Amino acid sequence: MITDSEFHRVVHYVKQTTGIDLSEKRVLINGRLENYILRNGYHGFDDYMAKVEHDPAGKEARNLINALTTNHTYFMREFEHMEFLRQEVLPKLKVKEAARKDLRIWSAASSTGEEPYTIAMVLQDFFGLEHGWDTKVLATDISTKVLQHAQRGKYLAEQIEPLPEKWRRRFFDKLNDEEYQVKQELRDEVIFRQFNLMNKFPFKRPFHVVFLRNVMIYFDDETKLQLLRKIYDFMEPGGYLFIGTTEALNRRGTAFKYVEPSIYQK
Repeated sequence: MITDSEFHRVVHYVKQTTGIDLSEKRVLINGRLENYILRNGYHGFDDYMAKVEHDPAGKEARNLINALTTNHTYFMREFEHMEFLRQEVLPKLKVKEAARKDLRIWSAASSTGEEPYTIAMVLQDFFGLEHGWDTKVLATDISTKVLQHAQRGKYLAEQIEPLPEKWRRRFFDKLNDEEYQVKQELRDEVIFRQFNLMNKFPFKRPFHVVFLRNVMIYFDDETKLQLLRKIYDFMEPGGYLFIGTTEALNRRGTAFKYVEPSIYQK
């Protein structure tokens, strides 16, 4: 069982490196790490954390983040956002960016890929045959494990069931009775990258749309504000920010304008 000092050591490391606040997650930390530590020959949490802290870019540091970051997502989650994207955002951007034909959309906590693939389906559906636009979706997550899952694009039949039948036919190949895979043409429309939201943003050009859904619940108020200010600075004027429907944005601390619940605009 994890001791107080070991627990605080893990919490401090995760907070410093990822911004995620696990100070109320003692049971989760113990449950997800204890067996791993014993299986891999460590003498305890302190022995393990010494290895992690010695090499923050190494394998064990990645394993720690993979183990402690919760990645719960599914197709059609908060689909009202996708409807707003299709009905309100894309028609405006199609006019605004008609000359450049370049849309920049970021799924900032992409997990196992359901969100960015759904965005890509909306884009393909909207633009249809008259494409010629660069609508590739940038999808990032801190967990290398979920990104590997996302890049494979394989999902169980029950996972894709909520999608419209026309999308299931158009965008998925049936591998067997239980498993489907996102077609290569759609996988090519999503760029998956490992990225820590606490790091300096490396982007060269601002985004038109950012999905930051169901991730800020793991941050304290100051970390949220710092992240939102960074995102604001890397968005096009008039750009849209989508957050989780159960999340709230303190507008006194940022310059984002309220559009409707969980949708904001620069």
